[in-house]
Amino acid sequence: MTSPQRHRVLLVDDQPMIGEAVRRLLAGEEGIGFEFCREADAALEAASRFQPTVILQDLVMPGIDGLDMVRRFRAVSSTANVPIIVLSGKEEPTVKAEMLTNGASDYLVKLPDRVELLARVRTHSEGYARLLERNAAFKALEQSLADLEREKERSEKLLLNILPAEIADRLKDGPSTIAEYFPSVTVLFADLCGFTEFSQTIAPRELVGMLDEIFSAFDQLAGSHGVEKIKTIGDAYMAVAGLPIPRPDHADAVAKMALGMQEVFRDVMKARGLAMQVRIGMHTGPVVAGVIGRHKFTYDLWGDTVNLASRMESHGEPSRIHVSQATREILGNRFRFADRGEIPVKGKGLVHTSFLLGRAGASEVEVGRR
Repeated sequence: MTSPQRHRVLLVDDQPMIGEAVRRLLAGEEGIGFEFCREADAALEAASRFQPTVILQDLVMPGIDGLDMVRRFRAVSSTANVPIIVLSGKEEPTVKAEMLTNGASDYLVKLPDRVELLARVRTHSEGYARLLERNAAFKALEQSLADLEREKERSEKLLLNILPAEIADRLKDGPSTIAEYFPSVTVLFADLCGFTEFSQTIAPRELVGMLDEIFSAFDQLAGSHGVEKIKTIGDAYMAVAGLPIPRPDHADAVAKMALGMQEVFRDVMKARGLAMQVRIGMHTGPVVAGVIGRHKFTYDLWGDTVNLASRMESHGEPSRIHVSQATREILGNRFRFADRGEIPVKGKGLVHTSFLLGRAGASEVEVGRR
């Protein structure tokens, strides 16, 4: 069985006699392969095919200077780092220094002693092997770092899909608990009327596609109005404004989003030839917000404000935006309302509510200010 050639020596010399002499010097040594090339113009092709670990190169070649030959090897990626031992007919310190300065790895007077030649070949070849191993390790490390960076970006994108950006940033810093009290926010709930019955009459793929289209449109509205989507549960959609970064116009932002939701929902239903309706409820007040979970994070809200906002939706009417008195008072004359009066609300007794109709015109706002 032939032993693997750990050391592959390419000799570039125009004299066949030198080629044969070097072959004999290397012959019989385990792990050493040999290739001879007489023409300088063919040397790069021979190197590409043979993939030497050491190049022995004559100092004087027909039609090309030895230094130019070194530069040729160094200019090609396959031989850019391969050790080059220059063979010269005599010891010339100035020439030797120039060759070593410009890319040669070693300099020998030919024909060198066999023991010295073998030692130089093995030393340079093993050094080249270590260089290849180091470069491979660096490439593997770079690839691992790139993979980690891509995984980090992917994880951060996933985190931003389920958490507000500010909360995601804080969570990456490692706090064990994120829980805050917000004295005034506006919470919105939306629900698709008759969805349960409708879901029994449509193929699963179509059902999920429709929900994705609706909720994606709602998400775009939330983003454009600075409202935070909290979650979807089945066909229900929950959002809030005024947290995690407080803002004084949270009720206005949610009201504008709710009106936009009615419009995009109608467009989706019209395009699909369906008659389903959406019911929306809003309430304003204090909440506690925080992150729960260890492996699957959820940013959620708690408090009576959340409960009453949910009741505004469930006690509302199809295709209408049902708002509490607290929300109506904050929105003031910037929006138009239809008073609903007092209605019984589970767990609350009689509650005064209204329906949000739209934004007020400029003249209506001016009258309200007088």
